Amino acid sequence: MSGSTPTWAGFSSGQRERAKPLVTLIGAGPGDPELLTLKAARVLGAADVVLVDELVNRGCLAHVRSDARIVEVGKRGGCKSTPQAFIEKLLVLYARQGKYVVRLKGGDPFVFGRGGEEAEALRAHGIDVEVIPGITAGTAVPATLGIPVTHRELARGVTFVTGHTKEGTEPDWQALARTRTTLVIYMGLKGLQRILGSLKAAGMDPATPACLIQNGTRHDQKQRVATLGTLSGDGFASPALIVIGEVVRLARDARALPRARAA
Repeated sequence: MSGSTPTWAGFSSGQRERAKPLVTLIGAGPGDPELLTLKAARVLGAADVVLVDELVNRGCLAHVRSDARIVEVGKRGGCKSTPQAFIEKLLVLYARQGKYVVRLKGGDPFVFGRGGEEAEALRAHGIDVEVIPGITAGTAVPATLGIPVTHRELARGVTFVTGHTKEGTEPDWQALARTRTTLVIYMGLKGLQRILGSLKAAGMDPATPACLIQNGTRHDQKQRVATLGTLSGDGFASPALIVIGEVVRLARDARALPRARAA
């Protein structure tokens, strides 16, 4: 369903009962509830049921009606999580009951958010899906430190990659090192040293600027700016984002980082 398709916000209960079931996937943004979009806030106010991820700032729920049902379906790295198949069954169940269902996810639902899987599952059951994009952590979180993920003189591209895959397989770090783009790595904290080692083995200079950011855009954000050869995850917890590339040199905390060798 295209982004121009109307949501059920403003529809009467009778109109909803006669309409085809609809679920709206909403991106809540990277953490700060003020980064929720205006459209997302409006649609949340029309929802009967909201299935909310663990990483969504609870300040976003201020837009939900007091009589709406909020269902916690937590997912956080390294912790017990609600099975994805169970979440999809709940979405189908509530939608078939004639409820206006919102799935509220951290960041953007289609950037490492399993939104694509949920949309497929819903459509397979004849349920329409609307997507309201959110601001992804991959751009917003580096920006809190003054890091642009692209820069005409430093990085002509950016690559988003996950450090944790469903099958447990590794990304092709050799190929990624050769791109010479900014690398933004989601869900990589647990395997940080393995990732850094793989990039160095692929030929990336240990002096390449790198940083680790926990709880990006939130009041309790913390970060560490270092290099590929010195970055450590000690004292950090999920959710955390890794940014690697020359653009990290522009970070406000980048004090006298060593220069990477010329290509």
